Amino acid sequence: MDVGTLVRTFVAVFVLADALGNAPIVLILTKGMETTERNQVVDRATVVATAVLLVFAFIGQPILNYLHISIASLQVAGGLLLLLIALDMLNGKLDEPIVEGDRDVAITPLALPLLAGPGTLTTVMLLMSEAPNAHTSVIGGILGAMIVSWLIFRQANRVSHWIGAEGALIATKLLGFLLAALAVEIGSAGIRQLFLT
Repeated sequence: MDVGTLVRTFVAVFVLADALGNAPIVLILTKGMETTERNQVVDRATVVATAVLLVFAFIGQPILNYLHISIASLQVAGGLLLLLIALDMLNGKLDEPIVEGDRDVAITPLALPLLAGPGTLTTVMLLMSEAPNAHTSVIGGILGAMIVSWLIFRQANRVSHWIGAEGALIATKLLGFLLAALAVEIGSAGIRQLFLT
């Protein structure tokens, strides 16, 4: 197991899932639910998001091969996408999720796109392709990040009360900064591969 890949995957998925920043959204989406019902929603959302991330990590490369898209191009595009998400996090411009009465909030918006959005899907696919001999490390990083996010969401009442609105804002800004750095790292690796090799 490659510890570096494990840590990198964990950090990337955890930052993109933004469980601390999204804990108040969980409370808003599950307002009026009993604790057990809210926990069931969180459980379902986490299972769906984890399954989507794992499936995409494994089938992403064959899709790229079929479409004749190089990993370097995906790195540049993924880096730009992550940078845009990070800038939204830093500028406080993340859109509030749209809630419809007939929609299962566990699937949309909690699982997709809050926990497993386009940036997360691109990142896990890139990490899987960059570490062909360390798939267990990538899977471990995904599972670890989703378990920690699940624990935070299950404790949404406590987390929201403990960190407060300003704490959630600070956590989102800090995670946005880390995500921006990760985006530059991924994008610059793609640029180097495209133009300097």
